Amino acid sequence: MGHKIRKAVFPVAGLGTRFLPATKAMPKEMLTVVDKPVIQYALEEARAAGIEDFIFVTGRNKTALEDHFDYSYELQRTLEERGKTEALALIKSWLPRPGQVASVRQQLPLGLGHAVLCAKNLIGDEPFAVILPDDLVLSKTPCMQQLVDVHEETGGNVVAVVDVPREDTKKYGILDVSSDDGRLASVRGLIEKPAPAEAPSTLSIIGRYILTPTIFGHLEKTGKGAGGEIQLTDGMVKLLGAEPFHGLRFEGARYDCGDKIGFLEANIAFGLARSDVASELRRIIAALA
Repeated sequence: MGHKIRKAVFPVAGLGTRFLPATKAMPKEMLTVVDKPVIQYALEEARAAGIEDFIFVTGRNKTALEDHFDYSYELQRTLEERGKTEALALIKSWLPRPGQVASVRQQLPLGLGHAVLCAKNLIGDEPFAVILPDDLVLSKTPCMQQLVDVHEETGGNVVAVVDVPREDTKKYGILDVSSDDGRLASVRGLIEKPAPAEAPSTLSIIGRYILTPTIFGHLEKTGKGAGGEIQLTDGMVKLLGAEPFHGLRFEGARYDCGDKIGFLEANIAFGLARSDVASELRRIIAALA
């Protein structure tokens, strides 16, 4: 039913003020969880879901992101000369092919909806993925692959959702659902950051979306919403009823790397999931506790 998802948008124009001074000269998406930048986890997740084109919506001071996914002649030559074949193979294994990465400047910080709209000309007339690198998901099946599988069943729009504590609904886009089988919820309404008493559910959208190109026309007409920004949620509301729209409770644990505690938690969780560091990390945690 769904079309093949070939393209993914990565909105990475944010200033990362919550991580100053680390992000003064470095994009927050280059902060590492264990030994890998957050943006690399996001790109690898997209590629594991069969996505071929990666579109970064960037701002100033984000050239390190593009450099990270570029061929690094000096480094690769040095590794070759020193016989460091394992390190060389590691770098080459995740480098995109020439032409697979494109970037477009957002220029003005007008929010997530505006960032997605900036990618319109590179997306064209096909459904596409949006991945927010701040949300890192540790799962057996990559989170975006789970969304792609649902999109193939249902068509239309699919978002990843988690149940949040009711007092946290004011931080997220919340679903109003018409039916829910415990895994997949059919969406009839979306409310951006509702007060806990007014929230229609506690099902919150996290940073994984599959959207149809219809969203672009709605985003072009959407005025500034909450926080003086063009909200993606306001554009998605216009799709409800006109196209299938589902929320997926994905398998896996989500870590909010846009938050200091979430970022530290992600480092611990991903470290414990790595056979090369898990036992030593467990020993360190026990010693510090």
